[in-house]
Amino acid sequence: MKKSIAVLGSALFFVVAPTSLGGLVPWWITGWEFRPPFFDLAATRVVGIVLIVAGLPGIVDSFARFALQGLGTPAPIAPTQNLVVTGLYRHVRNPIYVALVAVILGQALLFGDPRLLGYGVLMWLGFHAFVVAVEEPVLVDSFGTEYEDFRAHVPRWIPRLTPWRAARRPNHS
Repeated sequence: MKKSIAVLGSALFFVVAPTSLGGLVPWWITGWEFRPPFFDLAATRVVGIVLIVAGLPGIVDSFARFALQGLGTPAPIAPTQNLVVTGLYRHVRNPIYVALVAVILGQALLFGDPRLLGYGVLMWLGFHAFVVAVEEPVLVDSFGTEYEDFRAHVPRWIPRLTPWRAARRPNHS
């Protein structure tokens, strides 16, 4: 896939998927109306803002890496040609899902809405089921030992504190 097509495809998928799941659906659930803060602690709203602010750049960065380094998109119908193991992928295997759930849960805390907490948990469960049943087997088939090495060193959901560095492959040219 050409880089320009990958960028366009990733941008289109960005508008459709994370914008809908992390913005449109939470708005539909909450109307973005504030309720009393959880546990009657205004600090929960601050935690919510931190999660949103931390999650948004993670989603954008990961989408950009899929297009520019992976030469593909996060969409299963137009996958990457190269395994992306840089940026946030050095800390966690699924930064888009982690960041998207952070944004959703951040909105739940910001708006004090338990329905949105439930939605965030359901999204994570759905992501987990998809990753285990579909995404990881496809990545093993597509990238073989390169993905196996990545999977052995980088956790699926809880980010590692120190970035993983893939072993350099010898150049056989």
